[in-house]
Amino acid sequence: MPVTTAMPAGSTVRQTRRGRSGHDAPWVTLASSGTPRNRTGEVWATHLGWSADVTHRVDHLTEHATLLGAGELVRPGEIHLSPGESYRTPVAYFAWSPTGLDGVSDRFHAWMRARPQHVTSPRPLVLNTWEAVYFDHSPAKLERLARRAAAVGVERFVLDDGWFHSRRDDTTGLGDWVVDRDVWPEGLDPLAGLVHELGMQFGLWFEPEMVNLDSDLARAHPDWILSNTAAVPSPDGLSFRTQYVLNLANPDAWEHVRGQISALVTQLGIDFIKWDHNRDLAEPVHIGSDGVSRPGTHVQTLAAYALIARLKADHPGLEIESCSSGGGRTDLGILEVTDRVWASDSNDPLERQDIQRWTSLVLPPELIGAHVGPSPTHSSGRTTDLSYRVATALQGHAGFEWDLLACTEDELVAVAAYAAIYKELRSLVHTGTVVHADTVDPALRVTGFVSPDRTAGMWTVATVASPQDALTERVRLDGLDPALRYSVQVRDEVGTAKWLGGVTPGWLGKEAIDIPGSVLTGVGLQLPTLWPMQALIIQVTATTAAE
Repeated sequence: MPVTTAMPAGSTVRQTRRGRSGHDAPWVTLASSGTPRNRTGEVWATHLGWSADVTHRVDHLTEHATLLGAGELVRPGEIHLSPGESYRTPVAYFAWSPTGLDGVSDRFHAWMRARPQHVTSPRPLVLNTWEAVYFDHSPAKLERLARRAAAVGVERFVLDDGWFHSRRDDTTGLGDWVVDRDVWPEGLDPLAGLVHELGMQFGLWFEPEMVNLDSDLARAHPDWILSNTAAVPSPDGLSFRTQYVLNLANPDAWEHVRGQISALVTQLGIDFIKWDHNRDLAEPVHIGSDGVSRPGTHVQTLAAYALIARLKADHPGLEIESCSSGGGRTDLGILEVTDRVWASDSNDPLERQDIQRWTSLVLPPELIGAHVGPSPTHSSGRTTDLSYRVATALQGHAGFEWDLLACTEDELVAVAAYAAIYKELRSLVHTGTVVHADTVDPALRVTGFVSPDRTAGMWTVATVASPQDALTERVRLDGLDPALRYSVQVRDEVGTAKWLGGVTPGWLGKEAIDIPGSVLTGVGLQLPTLWPMQALIIQVTATTAAE
C-alpha cells in the first residue's frame, strides 16, 4: 500500500519492530520530484534486503540536500562481538529513475533477473490445496483433486497445512514434521507418487520456524522455544495463533528441523516447499554461547536463511516459496535463498490488483504467486467473474487456490482455457518489461508486459470501481516500438468483459486488427466503459514495419 506525502523538513524515520518484514514494515522508501507517476519524473528509491527489524530514514536538510537510507534495527546488546569477530550489515539497495516508478521497477527487475540463482525455467501452473480442503485431508479426495488438476493443465500440485502429526486445526502439531498416519495410513508416498506419475511437481507446506505447545517437539524440548525470559513458555505466555517461535539459533533445534524436512524431501521427491511464517517474533530472547540473554531476532533471521540455503544445497532443484501470512516476507534478503513469494493470503482479485502492482515495484512478476480462487472469494466474500480473476492472476506466477472438484463443466472448460493462455503468455510476462499506464480515472488499473525486443506485449485493463466518466479515456500501450505495426487482439477465451452499452470501440472485436505502433503509443486505444470489477486481456504482436 503506497503512502504518499509531502516531504517534511528534518528527519523522517519509519521502522518495524515485529521481527519480520511483515505487513506493517517499511518496504521501499521513495523520493520523487513532484507527485510520483508511473512513466515520468525523477524517482529515488531504497529497499533493505533483510527479513526482520528495519529502519528507513529520509533526511531533508536545510542545505537543499535529501538523503535516503535503510538499515537493520538492532536492539541494545543484540550484536555482541568478541575479539576478532565482525558484523556485516544487510544489503541496502538503491535505485534512481528518470522515467517514474516504472523506471525504478525496471532497474530492480533487471538486476534480479541477472542473479545466478534467479529462476529461469518456465514457471509451472500451480494448484495449492489450502482453500480447496483446509484441514479436512482425505487421501481419496486429494487424489481425485490431483487427477482433476492434471487434466486441466496444472503442473505443480502443493499439499498445504494439515498433513502432519495431530494437525487437525491450527492449535496443535507445529514442529512435528512427520506424516499423520491417522489421516494418511499409507503416508504421503501414494499421493506424491500419483502427482509425479501425472506429470506434475509435488509440493508440501511447512512452517519450520514455529511450534505449538501442544506438540511432541515442545514437550520434549521446551528450552528450544524463544520467549521473553530464559524460563519455559507456558500457555499463559505471549503467543499468536497459539504459536511460539522455535529458536533456530540453537544448533540442536536447527539440526532437528533440517533433518525432518530433508528426510521428507528425499522420501517423497518433493520439488517445492511452501515455507510459511505466520507470526511476529515478539519477545525473542536468545541465550548466547557466553550464557548471556540478549535480543535474538538477528541470529534467528540468519539461522532461517542458513536453513533454507542448506536444504536447497542438499537437494538441487528444490524450490522454496516465502509465504509468511501471504506477503509478510517479500524482501530481497529472503529472496537470496527462496524462489518466489506468496503475495497475499487474500485471493480477492480486486484487492490483488493493487497488492500485485506494488509488490512488482521491486519484484519481477515471475516471483509473485498469483492464483485464481473461487467466487465468492474466501477472504472477502466478494463475488467476481472468472474472467476478472484470470486477468489478475496472469500478472504473476499463476495458479489455483480452488477446489476444482466442485467446478461445473463450463467452469472446467474455462479453467483449461486459462491454463493454456498462461502457458502461452508466461514467457512474455516473466521476461518482459513491466509497464503501467498513467491514467486519469482512479478506477482503472492498466498493467502491461513488453518483450525485450518490443515485438510483443500483453496488457490487462481492469476496473476496481465504477469509472468516473461516461466515456472512458484512451490508454496508450507504452513500451512498444512506434516504428512497427502490431496485430491487436482481445483474449476472451475465459469470458468476455462487460461494459456499458452505446460505445464499443471499433478495434474491440472478435478478430485481430492491425494498428501502427505510433498510434498505440502516441494516441492509445479508446476503452469501453467497463463495469466495476471487469477486465480486458489485450495481446499485441508485431507484424510488419510501419510505413
